[in-house]
Amino acid sequence: MRKSLVYLIPFLWLLALFFVPFLIVFKISLSDIALARPPYMPQLDLSEGLAGIRAFLSELDFENFVFLTTDSLYWKAYLSSLRIALIATFLTLLVGYPIAYGMARAPHHWRPTLLMLVILPFWTSFLIRVYAWMGILGQEGYLNQVLLWTGLISEPLSILNTNTAVYIGVVYTYLPFMILPIYAALERLDISLIEAAEDLGCSRTSAFWLVTFPLSRPGVTAGCFLVFIPTIGEFVIPSLLGGSKTLMIGKVLWEEFFSNRDWPVASAVAVVLLLILIVPIIFFQKNQQRQAEADA
Repeated sequence: MRKSLVYLIPFLWLLALFFVPFLIVFKISLSDIALARPPYMPQLDLSEGLAGIRAFLSELDFENFVFLTTDSLYWKAYLSSLRIALIATFLTLLVGYPIAYGMARAPHHWRPTLLMLVILPFWTSFLIRVYAWMGILGQEGYLNQVLLWTGLISEPLSILNTNTAVYIGVVYTYLPFMILPIYAALERLDISLIEAAEDLGCSRTSAFWLVTFPLSRPGVTAGCFLVFIPTIGEFVIPSLLGGSKTLMIGKVLWEEFFSNRDWPVASAVAVVLLLILIVPIIFFQKNQQRQAEADA
């Protein structure tokens, strides 16, 4: 009975905070826009009994999903979001792996301090940190001032309101999600394996690619998923740093909800986005399961 209660708690949590809200969003995606509150039709009226439920279901349709396939804005936004998320994840890996490697090879008494420094940005509001990058990357921002003062450039660089600024913001924001799982994998690595590879004739570079990196691959996979999944639906970073020229599905979703007030289309966009995210989430779950079985 106690085991059943332990299992039941997370299922009830998912039911209340994921499955039920998803059903509501899916129902709205099958509705039609209306100048009312809420701004969609039809509304379910249980006072009419079974006849009311049948009438309600008969008015639902998939026209909003068909509309998403006919308007190029939406599929371009999905493709652009996937491209930006893939590039940002790769850049985060390039930056995060050396940091995690250095932390894992640091003396033991330094590791808690280095770990705290990685987690330290989470103590500050996410929105404030993104706003700070606006002050750094702007035409008159600190980055251009330093580059002009050192003579490396003759005129200010246009970084803000570009995809480059979005990549910088994503890498900075999600870097801890890449570092922590890689660091966890590297910290458990047995140094004697690398020493044995070097004794057998491998150079340090060969030992890294033949021993260290393969053994850290579960951490790399987990870090990439933890960065890629939230980046696809990111809204704040592309809105503040990317400007109007950056096309991501999170911005389109927000505009449909709050600017166009088209809740049915916005809900359809959200449902399709969730279906796209299910694929990497499943792979992430399988990777975590394989890692748990290997550790056992």
